[in-house]
Amino acid sequence: MGAIAACGAFIATWSLTPVPPSNADLVEGRLRAYETGLPVSLVEMELQAPFGERVLRPALQRLGHLLEQTMPEKARHRINVDLHLAGRPGGLSTSDFIAVRYVMTGLLCIVGISIGLLAGSRVIIALGAAVGAVAGLYLPTLWLRRKVRSRRNEIQFVLPDVIDVLVVCGEAGLTFEAAMEKVGQKYDHALGEEFVRVLQEVRLGKARLEALSDMAVRCGVEELNSFVQAVIQSEQLGSGLVKVLGIQADEIRMKRLITAQERGARASLKMLIPMVGCIFPTLWVILLGPALILLMHSGVIR
Repeated sequence: MGAIAACGAFIATWSLTPVPPSNADLVEGRLRAYETGLPVSLVEMELQAPFGERVLRPALQRLGHLLEQTMPEKARHRINVDLHLAGRPGGLSTSDFIAVRYVMTGLLCIVGISIGLLAGSRVIIALGAAVGAVAGLYLPTLWLRRKVRSRRNEIQFVLPDVIDVLVVCGEAGLTFEAAMEKVGQKYDHALGEEFVRVLQEVRLGKARLEALSDMAVRCGVEELNSFVQAVIQSEQLGSGLVKVLGIQADEIRMKRLITAQERGARASLKMLIPMVGCIFPTLWVILLGPALILLMHSGVIR
């Protein structure tokens, strides 16, 4: 009986023990898992994209291309220049920006008209539509110009430190392109991104001096343009680049200090307007108000 029980226990254990898969089964399972994770058609690949990229962005692009043809060449060129100076935020093209501006105009007009309908006034309807149209046309432009100013200020602020890094890398024996690559890897700001773009253009066959000149045009910063011109002259004349860059960094810092001092000197003049128009009248009311009330109650002032 003991032998029979032992055999039964062995058979039950053996039947419940999972059989290890063979190599062929492992390979087949991995291939099946890999295949199920891949889209089987281009339709599924498109459906996996977000709704905005799949539907809204193409619709905006088509609308932008149609509206772009109706705008004057000068206006289109201005928008394109501003987008370049702003660093192409969100990957916007000229047609995309035009479409966004007109779509925002329509939406804000609808909002203004809806507010007027809720108020039940024709004047508010007309006023809401007018305000919505003006806001929709000008708010995107103001936003873009603010991005341009912000990017310029950022480049002006970090440029001396970036030049110092280039000088240190040059003194360590690195080439100018290797030093630019170090800057692009170390700094996550607009100038670092521009350095990475310059290196990409050079690797694609563009001359280094031409790529640097294009970078100066894209950024529109006077200090960066001076830096690029110094690099170009150093390359053409064969002078020491490290020494030139050190002098350039000192000049940029001195210019930034002078600019800060000028702004500080103008700040006192700008403070006169709010002081005279806002602070002084309040002080007069606080100081003279009680005295005037007493004089009125006493009958001196009627």
